Amino acid sequence: MKILVVDDQKINRTLPCVLLRQAGCDVEEVESGEAALAALRARPMDAVLLDISMPGLSGTEVCRRVRGDPALAGLFVVAYTAHALPEERVEILAAGFDEVLIKPINRQRLMEAMRLPV
Repeated sequence: MKILVVDDQKINRTLPCVLLRQAGCDVEEVESGEAALAALRARPMDAVLLDISMPGLSGTEVCRRVRGDPALAGLFVVAYTAHALPEERVEILAAGFDEVLIKPINRQRLMEAMRLPV
């Protein structure tokens, strides 16, 4: 599985990238919403783990653009966020995300969110 990990903080990209690579995934990482859109248009991906709160384009805006692009609309998009309140989860899913992964993460929750074997 090819997965793009997007977070403006390197430390927040490190753990999911390591865990996904250990699970056999081909992982690419970028630090912004703009870079995420460029990467998704340049190379086919199966899924994206996308931080919500980033400078520039937020993860929510990136998700909206992905859903509005016929070439990307079917991409599996997981919100990667510290926003854990139930009403925030509802808003995130309503924005077009397939799943929500709350920081901090562990291997099991990451695999479940990405729908990979645990």
